[in-house]
Amino acid sequence: MTDFDQIRQGDCIAGLQTLADGSVDLAFADPPFNIGYDYDVYQDNLQNDEYLNWTRQWMSEVKRVLKDDGSFWLAIGDEYAAELKVMLQRELGFACRSWVIWYYTFGVNCTKKFNRSHAHLFHMVKDAKNFTFNADQIRVPSARQLVYGDKRANSKGRLPDDTWVLRPQDLPQGFNADDDTWYFPRVAGTFKERQGFHGCQMPEQLLGRIVRVSSNEGEIVLDPFGGSGTTLAVAKKLNRRYLGFELSPEYVTAIQARLDGITPGDELEGSPEPQVSAPSTKNGRRVSQTKTRPKKQKTESHTGQQSLPGMDG
Repeated sequence: MTDFDQIRQGDCIAGLQTLADGSVDLAFADPPFNIGYDYDVYQDNLQNDEYLNWTRQWMSEVKRVLKDDGSFWLAIGDEYAAELKVMLQRELGFACRSWVIWYYTFGVNCTKKFNRSHAHLFHMVKDAKNFTFNADQIRVPSARQLVYGDKRANSKGRLPDDTWVLRPQDLPQGFNADDDTWYFPRVAGTFKERQGFHGCQMPEQLLGRIVRVSSNEGEIVLDPFGGSGTTLAVAKKLNRRYLGFELSPEYVTAIQARLDGITPGDELEGSPEPQVSAPSTKNGRRVSQTKTRPKKQKTESHTGQQSLPGMDG
């Protein structure tokens, strides 16, 4: 029987192959984006076909280990989003429930293209008619409630939906949270939430929305790319079982230390309502970095292309 509630050091494909068929309720993956990011031990510059074949292998294993009513969320950048969505649906047989855009602040600044301030989140399921979706766990206030005071408004609010929006400061009425463009700030270096040992870190509040809507307490949450450990940390706080794989021994040590400091039921870090509250900082200063932090990001090329690395869970 598989031992859960742990982070394992090693290759994710080999690790996934040790798991039984249909043993996981929810998988979240934020893999390397193959854009030349300087990771600790992984080389993020594979040839296109090599990267796609590798991705096909680990995603096939993810589908195998998911339960029949399980969900798979994939975070990916622009470079491979279209190809991977086609692969997930047409080759691997997943059904896409939502294509969510995560809109963030603290994005990269470009000079010959529009500044990138988003990542793609694909919500895939094995069975389009049978999957966990806890709508009441993630409802947001509706315009009927907030703007019009309409008595017909559902007191529970509404589900987030998808739309194309500008930055909050560009909208006279502000940014609406009830969109499938999710607005969460990236975890900047000064944030108290920042772990410091990994250059790419997703917000706990974003993972919290995914874990709450696609799993129940006591169920198994899997992350094939441990990264900074956010998926596992959120799963533990929200009373889920969890399992992660991570190639870097140093990241594994840091993730384990992060998990050891968490008690189930702890509050998630970050701003639950980023429109009206700012993330807290650690003594007003940048969190110190260790030598395992990636040394640089992909820089803008002569074509004006500039990319962010994957915000590994």
